[in-house]
Formats: sequence, structure tokens, C-alpha cells
Amino acid sequence: MVIGTPLAHNATKILLLGSGELGKEFAIEALRLGIEVVAVDSYQHAPAQQVAQRYYVIDMKDGKQLKNIVYREKPDFIVPEIEAIDTLMLLELEKEGFNVVPSAKATNYTMNRIGIRRLAAEEVGLKTSAYRFASDIETYKKAIKEIGLPAVVKPVMSSSGKGQSIVKKEDEIEKAWHYAQENARGKGGEVIIEEFIEFDFEITLLTVRTQNQGTLFCEPIGHVQVDGDYWESWQPQPMSPVALEKAKEIAKKITDALGGYGIFGCELFVKGDEVWFNEISPRPHDTGMVTMVSQYMSEFELHLRAILGLTVDTSMSVPAGASYCFHASDWGVAPFYEGLERALSIPGTKVRIFGKPTTRPKRRMGVALATGNSIEEARERAKSAASCMKVIT
Repeated sequence: MVIGTPLAHNATKILLLGSGELGKEFAIEALRLGIEVVAVDSYQHAPAQQVAQRYYVIDMKDGKQLKNIVYREKPDFIVPEIEAIDTLMLLELEKEGFNVVPSAKATNYTMNRIGIRRLAAEEVGLKTSAYRFASDIETYKKAIKEIGLPAVVKPVMSSSGKGQSIVKKEDEIEKAWHYAQENARGKGGEVIIEEFIEFDFEITLLTVRTQNQGTLFCEPIGHVQVDGDYWESWQPQPMSPVALEKAKEIAKKITDALGGYGIFGCELFVKGDEVWFNEISPRPHDTGMVTMVSQYMSEFELHLRAILGLTVDTSMSVPAGASYCFHASDWGVAPFYEGLERALSIPGTKVRIFGKPTTRPKRRMGVALATGNSIEEARERAKSAASCMKVIT
């Protein structure tokens, strides 16, 4: 691996597709190694665009616009950071010789819940919840009857829990359909209906495929979701050795099937010693923001190093770490933030303000991070720090 000089003819260049808070941290890691970053998103002044050398604002689902930028920039690596991308164009660009991270196949499968669920359950043979797909309301209602209540309903194309709901009663069935339609990303209105698993807890197992070290795993991350969206996470999540080995086996099988190099966020349900595959992201995971304080190398540095073929270290640097998000409560532009002094007066804490230019109700605007001698201590510190932060619109 040879690194050139940013903004020079020999620059090593990353084209970042999606420029949210995860992309921002990844871009910072790339800049530290002298890599030129070009950040692309559907709106101006997105978090990663604020630190990149250059940026573009386009319709991310418009393959022609995407292709034009790739041809203009000629990046060494194309790194998707969000779901709402024309993934078929990425497949075409990869055939032309461009390096899509971790691979165009992985991106195409995981951006669409139909592809990844069928790959996991039907081709790889992983244990999953029962599921059906529906593209019209009548098929959807039939699928609900077959799966039974309670059931989980999600748009086929979405992220961060958008459009997801748990249907517990008959009068919630139509509401869940419309909620999924209104909050779907990408093209089409298809939904997935899943059996509701009574699990003990859900984990994210960050899995790193490397060129020289094989497949490596971070310590499991536990998390709390509110309305399907990540709210809080901690590392490590206690679990039985049997369940942890099953989790690693599942993560390795699915990432081997997807291929490429980089970090994957594998979401799994755990009940006792039993483990079910849920979903996977071919990039840093929002629950993995805790690794910015809990590990020697954060998930963002691990992703970059794996892409570049460099040595990685997935071990933790503290006994326990935690993250807790803070959100906007209303619509607004150019918000202010209060409470930073109080938040950072709590021992072992850090705060990341994402710098998003606009707000909306429940939009994630930043995260509090904390370390501790126990999971409980780290979680309490992170929650206390987050509660100090006020987003003023």
C-alpha cells in the first residue's frame, strides 16, 4: 500500500457515498492517513462534507449522476455509507474496474432486505425468524395471518429503524403497512413481515474481513432501540460462550458469502444459547459508535485499515464502554447546543456533535460516550452526559 498526497496528481482517493455521522468519523480516519476524501450526499453540508476536501450534492438513487462523479473523480475506493444508493450502478462500475467497498455484491444484497434475507436463510442456511414479502396490501394481510401476531413489519429499503413497527393487535395491521410505505427508502413499496422472536437481547457483532489476518471479531455490542432506531449501546455485552461462538460462526458465514474487505455490522438475536441472524450492514454500524471510546481502534479505523490491507486490532482498551444519543425535538435550521460543560464534567465522558445543518423531531444530533469499570457505570455515565445536552432550534 502506497499513499499519495491529497489534492495532488498522485492522491489516494476515497469517494464516500453518504456523508452522515458515521461517514464523518470514517473520513476523519482517512484524512489522518493522508487520503483524499470526496463526500457525496443528497443534501448540502452533511457531516462528512464538513471535513472532506470536496463534496457533491446529488440524488443518490440516480445512477447516471453517480456514474458521472465516479468518472470525474476516478477514486481508488468507492465506500458506500448509506442504503439509498443505486446499487445496480455500483455493480456496473465494479465490472468496469472500480473498487467498491467491501464489494458491489455485498452492497447490493444488504441495501435490500429481500436479497440479504434470502441469501442468509435460503443460500447460506442461517437460522432466521420466519418471514414473508409483500408488495400490495392484500398479500401483506395474508402474510400477517401466516406469520401470526405479534409480527415485525419493515420496508424492504430503509435504515435506522425507519418505517419499522411491531404489530400486536388486529387494528394495528393497516397502520403498520402505511407507516412502512411512508418511511421506505429507495424505489418500490415492498415490505418484509417477520416472526417476532422473544429474544433475551440483541447484539451487533462487528466483523472485520481482512486481507492478511482472516476474519476478526470485536467484542459483542449490546444496544437499546426506540421505535426501531438505535438509542443506546454498550460493549461488551455479556453472553454465554456457546452463544458467542454461534454468533461468530453466523457472522463469518454471511460475510464470507458477501465477500470483500472491511467491517460488517452483523445484527443477531440471542436467547440463552440460541442465536438468530437478523440483518447485516457492510460498513460501520451506528451502535458501533461506542468503539470510539471502548477499543484501541474504533470501527471506523478498522474499516479503513481493512480496506487498505493494513494490520488491525479489534481488542478493547477499557473494561467497558457505552454510548447514548441525544436528539432534536422539533424542526429547525442551524441549531444551537447547550450543556457541553456539564456533560464533559462527568468522569470518563466524551461528546460528539454531528453538526447536521437541520433538525426534525427525534433526529439524532449527537452522541455521548463514556468508559467505566463496569457496563453499568459506563451506561450511567453516557446516559447522564447525553441528558445534559440540549438541542435548541
